[in-house]
Amino acid sequence: MKRDFIHITDFTTAEIWDTLHLAREVKAKLKNREDYKPFKDHSMSMIFAKPSARTRISFETGFFRLGGHALYLGPNDIGIGKREAVKDIARVVSRYNDIIMARLFEHRHMTELAEHATVPVVNGLTDYNHPCQIMADILTIWEHRGNLDDLKIVYVGDGNNIVHSWLHLAARFPFEFVCVCPEGYSPESAAIRLANEAGLSSISISHDPKTAVKNADVIYTDVWASMGQKDERDERIKRFQGFQVNDDLMAATGKDTYFMHCLPAERGVETTDSVLESKNSIVFAEAENRMHAQNAIMLRIMGIE
Repeated sequence: MKRDFIHITDFTTAEIWDTLHLAREVKAKLKNREDYKPFKDHSMSMIFAKPSARTRISFETGFFRLGGHALYLGPNDIGIGKREAVKDIARVVSRYNDIIMARLFEHRHMTELAEHATVPVVNGLTDYNHPCQIMADILTIWEHRGNLDDLKIVYVGDGNNIVHSWLHLAARFPFEFVCVCPEGYSPESAAIRLANEAGLSSISISHDPKTAVKNADVIYTDVWASMGQKDERDERIKRFQGFQVNDDLMAATGKDTYFMHCLPAERGVETTDSVLESKNSIVFAEAENRMHAQNAIMLRIMGIE
């Protein structure tokens, strides 16, 4: 039966743990330059409606290093949902490739792609969610903390696609998750409800950064205006005053707290150079783990782990 990875909740708790263990194993093999080529004679189409450095580099490099060939298809190559119907692209590309990764604007295009493709589809990001990023994030936290026990994660900023995937993870793993955002910028209510109904995690929305970050194990942030929202940038900068992750906010946790950011960062806006370059920043380990987490996800859904 075909497996896709469109939402974190496409995997059970046990499958997420298995994938994290697999990510660490494959990461070690790559670090040791072992002759490990499970994707030999396999090809992947990478469909990009929304450009990205990390997504392309991590998927293309990871698939190549495990023996496969990755084909980049940019916005001018495939006008998904515009020049050609999503379901047509899904069925044609499936006949050439063993797996599809897509980074799209509209989430409905991602679900339609997965519905009509006959090969596994991996969600490389939509405006709604970013499951591969959160798999890399929790892998990074696990590596640095040594465990995921009694974990408090405080996200500071816009209640965006990153937050939705954190909430989906909270429906699989138990932890305390606080989204600190200005009023009017909260995450989607359905994602909050999904996490709450699972009954595993403590979920809260706050508008007071200094209070919310107390005892946080991780402070996480993202740009205040994502791609497609740049016309709102000036207004958002005004609305998000007081939500910058700076040295004062990091100190307000009262403990040794890790700092994370999915990148790209607007230094001096949502965070400062001093925080991003601090000893508590695990941002670049997090970026590296995109490749390792994604390799494990692809191995799992392709059934060749």
